[in-house]
Amino acid sequence: MRGFRFCFFYNVATGIFSALGDSRTPFWFLAVSSTANIAVDILFVTAFDMGVAGVAWATFLCQGVSCVLAIAVVLKRLRAVPTQGRIPLFSKALFAKIAVIAIPSILQQSFISVGNILIQSVINSFGASVIAGYSAAIKLNNLVITSFSTLGNGVSNYAAQNIGANKTERVNAGFGAGLKLVWLLCVPFFLFYFFAGHWGLLLFMDHSSENALACGQTFLRIVSPFYFIVSMKLVADGILRGAGLMKQFMITTFTDLVLRVVLAFVLSGIFGSTGIWMAWPVGWSIATTMSIMFYRKSFGRRK
Repeated sequence: MRGFRFCFFYNVATGIFSALGDSRTPFWFLAVSSTANIAVDILFVTAFDMGVAGVAWATFLCQGVSCVLAIAVVLKRLRAVPTQGRIPLFSKALFAKIAVIAIPSILQQSFISVGNILIQSVINSFGASVIAGYSAAIKLNNLVITSFSTLGNGVSNYAAQNIGANKTERVNAGFGAGLKLVWLLCVPFFLFYFFAGHWGLLLFMDHSSENALACGQTFLRIVSPFYFIVSMKLVADGILRGAGLMKQFMITTFTDLVLRVVLAFVLSGIFGSTGIWMAWPVGWSIATTMSIMFYRKSFGRRK
């Protein structure tokens, strides 16, 4: 629990780096911290015989050092920014603006977690094979969605910077560039998951789990063609967040979540476990349509 504050401040520093257009510095902090964590894990467990506690302390120490260094570099960068007069340590006005963006994002992640728990309860009712297949397949799926979300965050920073500089015409170009990048990611993931997902699932299970493998393959073959759809949503959502259009962002996010949860319950009663997987494309497709509509409506008017 103590290490959470390090994660918090490190993510704050990462957000500032991204806003400054620097994504390399936080990457190097993360890479060095992760590599050091492995080395310290081995040291504490083997040399000091600390067991599980050694792993926890290693993570705590490496996260702490990475956090302190990241904050120090951020403060150094900020001191170099020219300003007029003394900048106050705390601003209520800026705090309110940040809260408008942060609170909906926090609620989004919280409700997504609750939604995933509800979907998991449906999956659990189908037995061990379905649970094992889903557990392996969702890890592969999350790899893709995390990649899309990260790129969407980059588009969000890009949109915010250009809107702040009164260059809103560049936002549409950023949306197009973001789409090209996520679709380039979609192609290899779709091809691999749809035609050879079996090999990816074997990273998390063995050949003896035939029913689980079949279940995981079905999930991947149903959802992977729709990566081209959900990636559009995440890019559009990035622009909505960057523009401060949090109401629209929340509407599309909760629409996707509610549809997936409700349809998982409904379709599982008709098609069995396959019906649960079918809920993903439906939720993604409808929410993506809404995100694109909000994006086009907002930026058509802003022009």
